[in-house]
Amino acid sequence: MSYNNNQQRSFFLNVDWLTVFLFLSLCVIGWFNIHAAVFDENNPSIIDTDTRYGKQFIYIIVAIVLGIIILLLESRFISALAPAFYVATVLLLLLVLLVGHNVGGNQAWIDMGGGFRLQPSEFAKFATCLLLARYLSATNVKVTDPKSFLIAGAIILLPMVLIKLQPDDGSTLVFCSLIFVLYREGLSPYFLIVVGLLITLFITSLLFNSWYVVAAIIAVTVALALVIKRNRALVFKIIIGAAISIAFVFGVKPLYEHALKPHQRKRIDVVLGITKDNKGVGYNQNQAKIAIGSGGAWGKGYLQGTQTKYAFVPEQSTDFIFCTIGEEWGFAGSVVVLGLYLFLLLRIIMIAERQRAPFSRIYGYGVASIIFFHVLINIAMAIGVMPVIGIPLPFISYGGSSLLSFTMLLFILLKLDSNRMGVIYA
Repeated sequence: MSYNNNQQRSFFLNVDWLTVFLFLSLCVIGWFNIHAAVFDENNPSIIDTDTRYGKQFIYIIVAIVLGIIILLLESRFISALAPAFYVATVLLLLLVLLVGHNVGGNQAWIDMGGGFRLQPSEFAKFATCLLLARYLSATNVKVTDPKSFLIAGAIILLPMVLIKLQPDDGSTLVFCSLIFVLYREGLSPYFLIVVGLLITLFITSLLFNSWYVVAAIIAVTVALALVIKRNRALVFKIIIGAAISIAFVFGVKPLYEHALKPHQRKRIDVVLGITKDNKGVGYNQNQAKIAIGSGGAWGKGYLQGTQTKYAFVPEQSTDFIFCTIGEEWGFAGSVVVLGLYLFLLLRIIMIAERQRAPFSRIYGYGVASIIFFHVLINIAMAIGVMPVIGIPLPFISYGGSSLLSFTMLLFILLKLDSNRMGVIYA
């Protein structure tokens, strides 16, 4: 990586301050909603460090300082240190399996003392994005090449396996979002289509009798074959795809019964409407929907949410923080938050596309993919259209590790972007 020093200017002029404003806005929204979610009348001050909202205030200050430090660093070292960051997080993921603190059945935290805990899986996200960008931006590396694809897949898969061993299913699935990075860098769109079809077949095979699904596959295959009968090669591929799909359909239920734990199957069954269990496994989501729905158009007002105030929704300052937004700020407040996320994601993609260096562009898409996945799954989980898997809402959910890791993820991109005019190659 080389730079034109004559084009270097103060980072205060080059930084995308609109993105920084979006970051700060989401952090402040999160802070106030954490205050509402776990409000304690004995500790009403929003900066009382004996409370979660007081600790979140400290995390926000630390995050801002961390962001400034990242912006002051030399850009050329970010790519160079990518392997070191990745190795460090892998070692932390191994360490947490040995000496980690177990919370809610997941051995995912390292106790740092003073009531603070470090969650290595959060930091593995930005480290994986960095190394993936470093590898894919190298000369002669193409995603369409099987060897390059396998190496890129291994970079993503290693932290996934270690996090799954904790076991933290939510954080494990987040890494799947990096498939969009590979797609941007040349992976065939057919790969995404196949993944989408397999997910569709998985869901329909759980909802309906397997023979009905097979009959539908055969009917669609015959119809397609009749339409494109002159293209024998394509007809043959469709028939092979249909055969694989039928085999997959018959394998879904055995896989479902043996690969997933009972509570995981129950969560999926509740979401798909196969079973109803509003007092058991479905309790969290049922209460979450009640909280969001009760907010109406304009919400009940700050600190006025009854579902929130009386703690009907578990984990409301973390996984279900969107319920507080929905109840106290209503549909209007929810739209504002979703609008901020949409604006942020579009801004990140714009930043990624204007990069001259492939490393910076690829990393930018990694940032967008991870934030998008977190927002999509967290909110879908809160409104009951996805199973509960437990991942935070970026910059809003309570948690130091989450906030700091997302801050690093975003501000590294801002630093790379601030120096884009000086980068000749990466």
